Amino acid sequence: MSFWTRHQILEKNSIVLIVGILAVIAIGGLVEITPLFYLKSTIEVVDGVRPYTPLELTGRNIYVREGCYLCHSQMIRPLRDEVERYGHYSLAAESMYDHPFQWGSKRTGPDLARVGAKYSDEWHVTHLTNPRAIVPQSVMPGYPFLADTEVDPRTIADHLRTSRSVGVPYSDDQIANAVDDLKAQADPDSAGADGFAKRYPKAVVRNFDGKPGMPTEMDALVAYLQMLGTLVDFKLYNEKANLR
Repeated sequence: MSFWTRHQILEKNSIVLIVGILAVIAIGGLVEITPLFYLKSTIEVVDGVRPYTPLELTGRNIYVREGCYLCHSQMIRPLRDEVERYGHYSLAAESMYDHPFQWGSKRTGPDLARVGAKYSDEWHVTHLTNPRAIVPQSVMPGYPFLADTEVDPRTIADHLRTSRSVGVPYSDDQIANAVDDLKAQADPDSAGADGFAKRYPKAVVRNFDGKPGMPTEMDALVAYLQMLGTLVDFKLYNEKANLR
Protein backbone atom coordinates (compact mmCIF):
# COMPACT_ATOMS: atom_id res chain seq x y z
CA MET A 1 0.00 0.00 0.00
CA SER A 2 1.47 3.33 -1.07
CA PHE A 3 1.75 6.43 1.12
CA TRP A 4 -1.04 8.18 -0.75
CA THR A 5 -3.35 5.21 -0.34
CA ARG A 6 -2.76 5.23 3.43
CA HIS A 7 -3.31 8.98 3.54
CA GLN A 8 -6.68 8.62 1.83
CA ILE A 9 -7.86 6.60 4.83
CA LEU A 10 -7.43 9.73 6.99
CA GLU A 11 -8.97 12.02 4.38
CA LYS A 12 -12.08 9.87 3.85
CA ASN A 13 -12.71 8.75 7.45
CA SER A 14 -13.25 11.61 9.91
CA ILE A 15 -13.24 9.29 12.95
CA VAL A 16 -9.80 7.92 12.05
CA LEU A 17 -8.56 11.48 11.46
CA ILE A 18 -9.81 12.65 14.88
CA VAL A 19 -8.21 9.65 16.61
CA GLY A 20 -4.94 10.36 14.81
CA ILE A 21 -5.01 14.05 15.83
CA LEU A 22 -5.69 13.17 19.47
CA ALA A 23 -2.86 10.63 19.45
CA VAL A 24 -0.37 13.16 18.08
CA ILE A 25 -1.49 15.82 20.59
CA ALA A 26 -1.22 13.33 23.46
CA ILE A 27 2.29 12.27 22.48
CA GLY A 28 3.40 15.88 22.03
CA GLY A 29 1.87 16.87 25.36
CA LEU A 30 3.63 14.07 27.22
CA VAL A 31 6.97 15.01 25.67
CA GLU A 32 6.56 18.59 26.89
CA ILE A 33 4.94 17.98 30.28
CA THR A 34 6.67 14.85 31.61
CA PRO A 35 10.12 16.48 32.20
CA LEU A 36 8.47 19.13 34.42
CA PHE A 37 7.52 16.46 36.98
CA TYR A 38 11.23 15.86 37.60
CA LEU A 39 12.11 19.54 38.11
CA LYS A 40 11.84 21.20 41.52
CA SER A 41 11.68 24.62 39.85
CA THR A 42 11.67 25.99 36.33
CA ILE A 43 13.32 29.21 37.55
CA GLU A 44 17.09 29.41 37.65
CA VAL A 45 18.43 30.33 41.09
CA VAL A 46 20.18 33.72 40.92
CA ASP A 47 22.46 35.07 43.65
CA GLY A 48 21.22 38.26 45.28
CA VAL A 49 17.49 37.84 44.72
CA ARG A 50 15.65 38.11 48.04
CA PRO A 51 12.10 38.69 49.29
CA TYR A 52 10.92 42.28 49.68
CA THR A 53 11.44 44.00 53.00
CA PRO A 54 8.24 45.06 54.81
CA LEU A 55 8.70 48.67 53.65
CA GLU A 56 9.41 47.63 50.04
CA LEU A 57 6.42 45.27 50.06
CA THR A 58 4.24 48.11 51.33
CA GLY A 59 5.58 50.30 48.52
CA ARG A 60 4.85 47.60 45.99
CA ASN A 61 1.27 47.35 47.26
CA ILE A 62 0.94 51.13 46.80
CA TYR A 63 2.43 50.80 43.29
CA VAL A 64 -0.27 48.26 42.43
CA ARG A 65 -3.01 50.22 44.21
CA GLU A 66 -2.29 53.38 42.23
CA GLY A 67 -2.20 51.48 38.91
CA CYS A 68 1.42 52.32 38.07
CA TYR A 69 1.67 49.05 36.11
CA LEU A 70 -0.85 50.37 33.60
CA CYS A 71 1.75 52.74 32.15
CA HIS A 72 5.08 51.26 33.27
CA SER A 73 6.21 47.73 32.47
CA GLN A 74 8.84 45.85 34.45
CA MET A 75 10.14 43.49 31.81
CA ILE A 76 13.06 44.17 29.49
CA ARG A 77 12.91 41.87 26.50
CA PRO A 78 16.12 40.39 24.99
CA LEU A 79 16.05 42.76 22.02
CA ARG A 80 18.95 45.03 21.18
CA ASP A 81 17.02 48.29 21.35
CA GLU A 82 15.57 47.43 24.78
CA VAL A 83 18.84 46.20 26.25
CA GLU A 84 20.70 49.29 25.06
CA ARG A 85 18.06 51.60 26.53
CA TYR A 86 17.12 49.88 29.78
CA GLY A 87 19.94 47.46 30.60
CA HIS A 88 20.26 43.69 30.87
CA TYR A 89 17.14 41.80 29.85
CA SER A 90 14.89 40.65 32.69
CA LEU A 91 15.49 37.32 34.39
CA ALA A 92 12.66 35.08 35.56
CA ALA A 93 14.22 34.97 39.04
CA GLU A 94 13.74 38.71 39.45
CA SER A 95 9.98 38.17 39.55
CA MET A 96 9.95 34.92 41.53
CA TYR A 97 8.60 36.63 44.66
CA ASP A 98 6.09 38.84 42.83
CA HIS A 99 2.41 38.00 43.36
CA PRO A 100 1.29 39.15 40.87
CA PHE A 101 4.30 40.01 38.71
CA GLN A 102 4.49 43.51 37.22
CA TRP A 103 5.69 42.72 33.71
CA GLY A 104 3.00 44.85 32.09
CA SER A 105 1.98 45.12 28.46
CA LYS A 106 1.99 48.88 27.85
CA ARG A 107 4.58 51.63 28.11
CA THR A 108 3.18 55.11 28.30
CA GLY A 109 6.20 55.77 30.48
CA PRO A 110 9.60 54.01 30.47
CA ASP A 111 10.21 50.50 31.73
CA LEU A 112 11.07 50.47 35.45
CA ALA A 113 12.81 47.10 35.78
CA ARG A 114 16.20 48.82 36.26
CA VAL A 115 15.13 52.15 37.78
CA GLY A 116 16.64 51.34 41.20
CA ALA A 117 19.61 53.58 42.15
CA LYS A 118 19.36 55.35 38.78
CA TYR A 119 18.01 58.54 40.39
CA SER A 120 18.24 60.04 43.87
CA ASP A 121 15.51 59.79 46.47
CA GLU A 122 14.90 63.52 46.06
CA TRP A 123 14.37 63.00 42.32
CA HIS A 124 11.72 60.36 42.97
CA VAL A 125 9.95 62.42 45.63
CA THR A 126 9.83 65.45 43.31
CA HIS A 127 8.75 63.34 40.34
CA LEU A 128 5.98 61.60 42.27
CA THR A 129 4.78 64.88 43.77
CA ASN A 130 4.77 66.84 40.51
CA PRO A 131 5.99 64.92 37.44
CA ARG A 132 6.06 68.07 35.28
CA ALA A 133 8.71 69.56 37.56
CA ILE A 134 11.04 66.89 36.14
CA VAL A 135 9.59 66.23 32.69
CA PRO A 136 7.49 69.21 31.45
CA GLN A 137 5.65 67.12 28.82
CA SER A 138 4.80 64.28 31.25
CA VAL A 139 1.19 63.03 31.30
CA MET A 140 1.71 61.19 34.59
CA PRO A 141 -0.59 62.28 37.44
CA GLY A 142 0.97 63.63 40.61
CA TYR A 143 0.81 61.81 43.94
CA PRO A 144 1.56 64.54 46.53
CA PHE A 145 -0.74 62.88 49.09
CA LEU A 146 1.74 60.02 49.49
CA ALA A 147 4.09 62.29 51.44
CA ASP A 148 1.30 63.20 53.88
CA THR A 149 -0.06 59.69 54.41
CA GLU A 150 1.58 57.48 57.01
CA VAL A 151 1.74 53.78 56.24
CA ASP A 152 -0.53 51.50 58.25
CA PRO A 153 1.77 48.94 59.91
CA ARG A 154 -1.04 46.83 61.36
CA THR A 155 -1.43 44.56 58.33
CA ILE A 156 2.17 44.16 57.17
CA ALA A 157 2.76 40.95 59.17
CA ASP A 158 -0.32 39.45 57.51
CA HIS A 159 1.06 40.45 54.10
CA LEU A 160 4.30 38.60 54.85
CA ARG A 161 2.41 35.60 56.18
CA THR A 162 0.20 35.47 53.09
CA SER A 163 3.23 35.78 50.81
CA ARG A 164 4.85 32.86 52.61
CA SER A 165 1.76 30.74 51.95
CA VAL A 166 2.40 31.10 48.20
CA GLY A 167 6.10 30.33 48.37
CA VAL A 168 7.96 33.47 49.47
CA PRO A 169 10.51 32.26 52.08
CA TYR A 170 9.78 34.67 54.93
CA SER A 171 10.95 33.28 58.26
CA ASP A 172 9.02 33.33 61.53
CA ASP A 173 11.50 35.93 62.79
CA GLN A 174 10.88 38.21 59.81
CA ILE A 175 7.11 37.95 60.26
CA ALA A 176 7.29 38.55 64.00
CA ASN A 177 9.41 41.68 63.50
CA ALA A 178 7.61 42.98 60.40
CA VAL A 179 6.33 46.18 62.01
CA ASP A 180 9.70 47.04 63.60
CA ASP A 181 11.52 46.31 60.33
CA LEU A 182 9.10 48.50 58.38
CA LYS A 183 9.90 51.44 60.66
CA ALA A 184 13.63 50.69 60.92
CA GLN A 185 14.33 50.75 57.19
CA ALA A 186 13.22 54.39 56.97
CA ASP A 187 15.12 55.41 60.13
CA PRO A 188 18.86 54.53 60.21
CA ASP A 189 19.12 55.77 63.80
CA SER A 190 16.35 53.58 65.18
CA ALA A 191 17.01 50.89 67.76
CA GLY A 192 15.79 48.22 65.35
CA ALA A 193 18.21 49.06 62.53
CA ASP A 194 20.73 46.37 63.55
CA GLY A 195 18.08 43.66 63.71
CA PHE A 196 16.71 44.75 60.35
CA ALA A 197 20.19 44.51 58.80
CA LYS A 198 20.53 40.92 60.03
CA ARG A 199 17.15 39.87 58.64
CA TYR A 200 17.59 41.69 55.31
CA PRO A 201 21.32 41.87 54.47
CA LYS A 202 22.28 44.49 51.86
CA ALA A 203 18.86 46.18 52.01
CA VAL A 204 19.12 49.98 51.90
CA VAL A 205 18.35 51.77 55.17
CA ARG A 206 17.66 55.51 54.95
CA ASN A 207 14.98 58.16 55.24
CA PHE A 208 13.61 58.02 51.71
CA ASP A 209 11.25 61.00 51.80
CA GLY A 210 13.46 63.23 53.97
CA LYS A 211 10.83 63.67 56.67
CA PRO A 212 11.17 62.58 60.31
CA GLY A 213 8.63 60.42 62.06
CA MET A 214 6.56 57.44 60.99
CA PRO A 215 7.29 56.16 57.44
CA THR A 216 4.96 57.62 54.85
CA GLU A 217 3.58 56.02 51.72
CA MET A 218 6.14 58.13 49.84
CA ASP A 219 8.90 56.42 51.86
CA ALA A 220 7.49 53.02 50.98
CA LEU A 221 7.03 53.67 47.26
CA VAL A 222 10.48 55.21 46.85
CA ALA A 223 12.04 52.30 48.78
CA TYR A 224 10.36 49.89 46.37
CA LEU A 225 11.44 51.81 43.27
CA GLN A 226 15.01 52.15 44.51
CA MET A 227 15.50 48.39 44.82
CA LEU A 228 14.15 47.44 41.38
CA GLY A 229 16.93 45.88 39.32
CA THR A 230 19.59 46.27 42.02
CA LEU A 231 19.61 42.77 43.51
CA VAL A 232 21.48 40.98 40.71
CA ASP A 233 25.08 41.69 39.71
CA PHE A 234 24.68 41.79 35.94
CA LYS A 235 28.40 42.30 35.40
CA LEU A 236 28.78 38.54 35.95
CA TYR A 237 26.24 37.82 33.20
CA ASN A 238 27.90 40.25 30.82
CA GLU A 239 31.32 38.68 31.48
CA LYS A 240 29.93 35.18 30.75
CA ALA A 241 28.39 36.47 27.54
CA ASN A 242 31.72 37.95 26.44
CA LEU A 243 33.52 34.66 27.07
CA ARG A 244 31.22 32.75 24.72
